[in-house]
Amino acid sequence: MALLNDKMKEIFAKQGIFALGTADLSGIPNVVPVAAVKILDDETILVSDQFFRKTLGNLRENSKAAISFWEAEKGEGYQIKGEASIHTDGKIYEDTAEWVRELSEKIGHPMQSKGAIVIKIKEIYSIAPGENAGQRIA
Repeated sequence: MALLNDKMKEIFAKQGIFALGTADLSGIPNVVPVAAVKILDDETILVSDQFFRKTLGNLRENSKAAISFWEAEKGEGYQIKGEASIHTDGKIYEDTAEWVRELSEKIGHPMQSKGAIVIKIKEIYSIAPGENAGQRIA
């Protein structure tokens, strides 16, 4: 298990778009931009599924996922690797559906959550440029 620190959470909170990576069982990667993403706690990230096709298929076959975010102006960023679970009913899904409905109204673009992807953080890496790029930090 790895935990997000305050600096990581600060950069995370400023993001509009994140890169979510998955792979199927044969290792073929898929990376998609996602916006409906939030921190549930220091070891858990939630991603809402509005449009997933390959991503959802990959997660059904292989629960490993990675999500990256960065602040280009400061040259800081992180890649989080973890285990994802898919929720299409129950409280976590209902809370996610309501959150996405509220986001949809706020931005004036209709969206509906089809599911909640909960990623339990296992590893965190720096993606900042320089000699420590790619180094595991948690």
